[in-house]
Amino acid sequence: MTTRMPAIFFGHGNPMNAISDNAYSRGWAAVGASVGRPEAVLCISAHWYLPATLVTAMPVPRTIHDFGGFPRQLFEVEYPAPGSPDLARRVQALLSPTQIGLDERWGLDHGTWSVLCHVFPSADIPVVQLSIDETQPAAFHYELARRLAPLRDEGVLIVGSGNLVHNLHSYAWGQQRVEPYDWAARFDQQARALLGAADHAPLIAYQTLGRDAQLSIPTPDHYLPLLYVIALQHEDEAVSFPVEGFDGGSISMAAVRIG
Repeated sequence: MTTRMPAIFFGHGNPMNAISDNAYSRGWAAVGASVGRPEAVLCISAHWYLPATLVTAMPVPRTIHDFGGFPRQLFEVEYPAPGSPDLARRVQALLSPTQIGLDERWGLDHGTWSVLCHVFPSADIPVVQLSIDETQPAAFHYELARRLAPLRDEGVLIVGSGNLVHNLHSYAWGQQRVEPYDWAARFDQQARALLGAADHAPLIAYQTLGRDAQLSIPTPDHYLPLLYVIALQHEDEAVSFPVEGFDGGSISMAAVRIG
């Protein structure tokens, strides 16, 4: 009998975390050690955000360096995990009748590999990405994700990668460490309280949560992967926050683990 896998949201933050030894990368490695070895990983990344729902279906996904202005060392990182066409077709079947395209062009973007290179550094576990349809509201994504629940009992680790608070306009660039903005800290705490209470409705309707939420989620791309994870929570499952912290005052690095 396969043990039910957890579902985990990672705040991925700066791509440099991929090649950094810091509290976040060490926290991700500790999560990987605690999870054990899944059969495969299905990742919903903030950085595959387009007007369609697609799933990567190639046997050998490429490592995508979807950023600019970083050191050459970061562009040299490869995460050569295999893909899984079988898992892609399983995802497609579970999400029916929603139209899910089988994609052979994308690969693994940095929302996926910058975290997984610490969680599963051997890169020998199949990884599949599911895109986020930018034309659909938050409730659509939450309900779609609920259909993925059987995968957890099939040994698949479902991962969301984004940030609970993500406002680059307010980010404090540079080397100095800054305290989180008041609005960012308040929303982070509010969201974590709702998660701890398994009160998902306000998190789905996050646009009704006031100014703190508006500043914390100016665009939905980094927030929606959280909904794909919490939608998979069973009534008897606890929520934990294995990684915490803020970067640049306006990026929450919180990780949320279900199960």
